[in-house]
Amino acid sequence: MSLATLRRELRSKRDPEKARLLSRFFKTGPGEYGEGDHFLGISVPVIRALIRAHKELSEQDAFQLLQSAWHEERLAASIILVRSATRGSDKDRARIAKRYLASTAWINNWDIVDTSAPQIIGAWLEKRPRDILDRLAKNPDLWKRRIAIVSTLWFIRQNDLDDCFRISTILMKDQHDLIHKACGWMLREAGKRDRRRLTAFLNQYRHLMPRTMLRYAIEKYPDADRKRFLRIDFVSQNHPHNPSSVR
Repeated sequence: MSLATLRRELRSKRDPEKARLLSRFFKTGPGEYGEGDHFLGISVPVIRALIRAHKELSEQDAFQLLQSAWHEERLAASIILVRSATRGSDKDRARIAKRYLASTAWINNWDIVDTSAPQIIGAWLEKRPRDILDRLAKNPDLWKRRIAIVSTLWFIRQNDLDDCFRISTILMKDQHDLIHKACGWMLREAGKRDRRRLTAFLNQYRHLMPRTMLRYAIEKYPDADRKRFLRIDFVSQNHPHNPSSVR
């Protein structure tokens, strides 16, 4: 199947009503994080099924598709890139990862990042220096910062937790709720591997941690422990680290 065929198949599945719902869900209004994005209204399982049926789509096809104005086509591109990176050699993975990082203008919503960053960036960095994650975490671009923390999921699954805690510390003062949620999610995953280490981290940073990050991080704790963490006296309402001051 050619890339043109995939585009036709995707667009044949469009659902205007679902597209309207997705536009609201992914915050595409003026000033919102997904401002100006366009949706066909296609579910992720349908997108994945189309891609599974056509294994000949290449890395080059994916990077071309990634520049689409349609959200679902960019998501499809990220899924194809994950497949190419997973099946490729070390050299292939490095090439894809570097081009992925050069293409972040189109990796521009949380579902696209979360679908691709661990398997593309995390897997590439498994046996390499990871200082690039620190640079991404300090970047003014929201999606690069999310790539930085979500990429650590790959390491967490290998019981390698250092990067998750380090990048979460860098992002502790971040002003965006999507970063708070991503950090809390990664911390929760790290806690599944080492609850004692997560507890120590939470105790150390509880006065700086945004409440959303904390809520996500403690989701798997017993109810009594969650209540104890949430009773902590957080920073004042006017402090820039307080999540209520940035919403």
